[in-house]
Amino acid sequence: MGIVNIDDEVHDQLRRASKVSCRSINAQAEYWIKIGRLCETHPTLTFTEIIEREMRAAGVDLPSPALSRT
Repeated sequence: MGIVNIDDEVHDQLRRASKVSCRSINAQAEYWIKIGRLCETHPTLTFTEIIEREMRAAGVDLPSPALSRT
């Protein structure tokens, strides 16, 4: 594990987002890093597609797209 120096404004945004997401500041930063890395390595996928793919890979049962639109 290492130390990452980040801008004060980014840290403030992490703190605010972590409260909304019910995560620690470190967990929020890790989430943003993971999603950012996935977006960079899969540039043709949308954010929603990436989240759905990760949820399915974790074994989460998701409703079919037709059901979620009602």
